[in-house]
Amino acid sequence: MPRQRAASSVIWHVVIIILAGELIFALPFHLARFFRPTFLQAFDLSNAQLGDIFAVYGVVAMLCYFPGGIIADKVAPNRLMSMSLLATALGGAYMWTGPAVTGLALLFGYWGCTTILLFWAAMIKATRIAAPAARQGLAFGVLDGGRGLVASVFASGAVLLLGRYTIMADGNFASATEALASLRSLIIYYSVLTVITAGLAWFFISSIRAQPEAGQQVPTSAMLGETLTNPLLWLQAGVVICAYCGYKSLDNYGLFVVKTFNWSQLEAAQFTTAASYLRPVVAVAAGLLADRIRASRLTLGLFSALALSFASIAALTELYPAVMLLTMMLVLTFVGVFALRAVYFALIDESRMRLGATGTAVGVISLLGFTPDVFFAPLTGRMLDNPDNGFAGYFLLMALIMLLGTLCAWLLVNKMSQKQALAPAKPSCRS
Repeated sequence: MPRQRAASSVIWHVVIIILAGELIFALPFHLARFFRPTFLQAFDLSNAQLGDIFAVYGVVAMLCYFPGGIIADKVAPNRLMSMSLLATALGGAYMWTGPAVTGLALLFGYWGCTTILLFWAAMIKATRIAAPAARQGLAFGVLDGGRGLVASVFASGAVLLLGRYTIMADGNFASATEALASLRSLIIYYSVLTVITAGLAWFFISSIRAQPEAGQQVPTSAMLGETLTNPLLWLQAGVVICAYCGYKSLDNYGLFVVKTFNWSQLEAAQFTTAASYLRPVVAVAAGLLADRIRASRLTLGLFSALALSFASIAALTELYPAVMLLTMMLVLTFVGVFALRAVYFALIDESRMRLGATGTAVGVISLLGFTPDVFFAPLTGRMLDNPDNGFAGYFLLMALIMLLGTLCAWLLVNKMSQKQALAPAKPSCRS
């Protein structure tokens, strides 16, 4: 696929990528993110059990990232993305039956394959190709911001559906049966949206496989070795690990406000949904800023600010749980995490990875970077099941992870600066 295309073609391409890029994860993640207390009640799960279920997803997804990257360098993106969306929607039919813990674990393992193997690297590569080198930060900012807007809009519709089934005056459900009935309506809602998006992806995302342009090299084993031995690749993986832990931490905010502020399940869903509307604005702004000051420098600043914010929340939760102040701090972490998520894949272009090896680079970075899908939920689920103020320890853990991210980002900034100083006139490597 050429990097220079008609503006209307690029717009449609990006719009459908955005829509597909969020709805592919709606069934596995939106239900448990925006409606965590309801999800736990409907399936009679503890936080630890849900964490273990997500770990199954993470293990399967981790095994799929690298081969998925290789496939993305060989097969047209519309085919890969459409098949993934349809396969993911199919899992919604089984979830509707209300499976027990083992069944849910198997389902999430299945989704670990359908959402990653044929989808993830294809989406990242298509986005990189669609934008010139000088606009990579904006491109990934628009991608993540658009995905955030899609998530927020459709979650708002889901909140309205949830409200129809809320029969108690305090906004909670009288029983697990009532909670499951409401959740089934959301499962149907998200499954139908996913199927529709599969059709759009097939017809509107380019069916042309990216071919090497004039002067570019066809990927070889030597290029693969060069990519895998690049230290910048591994530092970027460290950045993604820490940033993704930050993103995963947002999944428990609904539970936090229910337990700490005594809000209802409906109020918690409304809060997390409303906060998600920050994502499109923050992501685009972060992308523009990354193009001005470099994505690596912005990443360093964001990690530092988040470390301070999470440490402050941990202290306030333990010593002075004031609702207004804590709510403001939570919103600040939403902003920081959304900004990080928007720009961390722009680091691939800043580090001058070859375009022909993008899928491989994305596969390796994602293989390591999204390992929190394996360990984060089981670890934090057990922390939050601890009655002795588990949330204080939870936010302290997040502060430590953000400090580790700060270190990775600082090393990345230094190494990129050294690389650019050695070759100041060399253009971004596109072969």
